Amino acid sequence: MNRFPGEGSPEQIAGRLRLEESEHRVSHESIYRFIYRWPVCREKLHRYLPRAKATRGRRYFKRRREPIPGRRSIHERGQAIDNRDQFGHWEGDLMQFRTQRGNLLTAVERKTGLMLATGLPRKTAEATATSLTGLLEGLPVAARRSITCDNGSEFAEHKKLERDLGIPTFFCDPHSPWQRGSIENANGPLRRDLPRKTELAHYTEQDIQDIVWANNTTPRKRLGYLTPAEAFLHQLRCCT
Repeated sequence: MNRFPGEGSPEQIAGRLRLEESEHRVSHESIYRFIYRWPVCREKLHRYLPRAKATRGRRYFKRRREPIPGRRSIHERGQAIDNRDQFGHWEGDLMQFRTQRGNLLTAVERKTGLMLATGLPRKTAEATATSLTGLLEGLPVAARRSITCDNGSEFAEHKKLERDLGIPTFFCDPHSPWQRGSIENANGPLRRDLPRKTELAHYTEQDIQDIVWANNTTPRKRLGYLTPAEAFLHQLRCCT
């Protein structure tokens, strides 16, 4: 279809009107709403848009994320945690998938790289705290000293972890995933078996544990080519 000379997008039109200080001002959002509103849409004005889509995608607006009450900053962690000198400090994360029908809660011990994981059908703070407690409560006290998370609302019930497990929870700075390098690096290999398009509901809990076990039994250079499982078992023996 031929385009009119000088035709532009709603953003370009609105911006040019502002630049020229025209008495006719309109926002690009108003132009879009007019084009797609009923009954104007029957005139098919969308054909004159750069992408000429017959329907408009749903508009998503980011809500301002409220700070997690009582959060403890990662900068309050001790040097022994930062340097991986002490055993028993964990990092937690929630792996999400495209369909949002399921999530995978993961936790990695910083010194040995051992991963624990479980499916999480509901992305709620209460469900996340309960599942994290279930992952860690069977470990000796020396193997669960602290956990570091991001600022997602799913970790808002961190006080429950502190009550149930007696461990402090630390939070990264906003938009700073590199501050949880252990969990970021550990989740990477899992994505080869569980890409974002995965329908996690089709996987049993045993399927998930088999994938995690394969990760825990892969030798690591930084561990002197021990596996995370071997390194973790060694640390447990040293604690008893």
